[in-house]
Amino acid sequence: MNASLFDLQGSVALVTGGSKGIGLGMALALAHAGAKVAIAGRNETDGREAVRQIGELGGEADFFRADVAHKAQVDGMVGAVAQRYGRIDILVNNAGMNIRKPLPEVEENDWDAVLSTNLKGVFLVGQSVAKRMMVQKSGRIINVSSVLGSIGMPHQTSYAASKGGINQLTKVWAAELARFNINVNAIAPAYIRTPMTEMWLEDPVRYQEIVGRTLLGRVGDVSELAGPIVFLASTASTYVTGHILHVDGGWLAQ
Repeated sequence: MNASLFDLQGSVALVTGGSKGIGLGMALALAHAGAKVAIAGRNETDGREAVRQIGELGGEADFFRADVAHKAQVDGMVGAVAQRYGRIDILVNNAGMNIRKPLPEVEENDWDAVLSTNLKGVFLVGQSVAKRMMVQKSGRIINVSSVLGSIGMPHQTSYAASKGGINQLTKVWAAELARFNINVNAIAPAYIRTPMTEMWLEDPVRYQEIVGRTLLGRVGDVSELAGPIVFLASTASTYVTGHILHVDGGWLAQ
């Protein structure tokens, strides 16, 4: 196999929520493959630490502050990234959050907070970046979904709704942007060990429920998303669009 298929040298990648957890892992993988990486997020301290880690790899990165739920901030951030690097070749729409509650306890503010970041944020960043990619007539948009976009689980009303919406956005955008040579796909992980999931994985009962539903009998590691993200960002996946790639240890196979 030609290793150059996975070479991102010279490409510019924008990763929202790229300063920690899954987003940081994906940003590091893209940098390792040769991409220049723009980290977007709300916390500048975390963002600068991510930039430092990429620099230690010998990569090039910078941090751009923005709350993806606010259009003015998104447009300003995307414009700043384009001005800094001249173009945006890869978008990883990763910024997300979760508020887990039983249905009767979900408040309107909970719903609004999760949907504003997870779904509205994906829409706003995707729209802003797509406009530039349409002019370039090239690009890769990779939305970060979840197995909960395809299955139901208690206490996940807002989060599951947002991820199901992301799956549909991915398919619609793939259909709309194909003529501009823009591939749009999603990565849908099952449980990955990150700071956001750690408290749930430390509960032995909850942990056993999770691994019991996973064919591989364990939760995933952030490093196991490196291959999928580089694949979808590179020329190795030129004939893949509108696809939801489940990285779930076999969760949905049962």
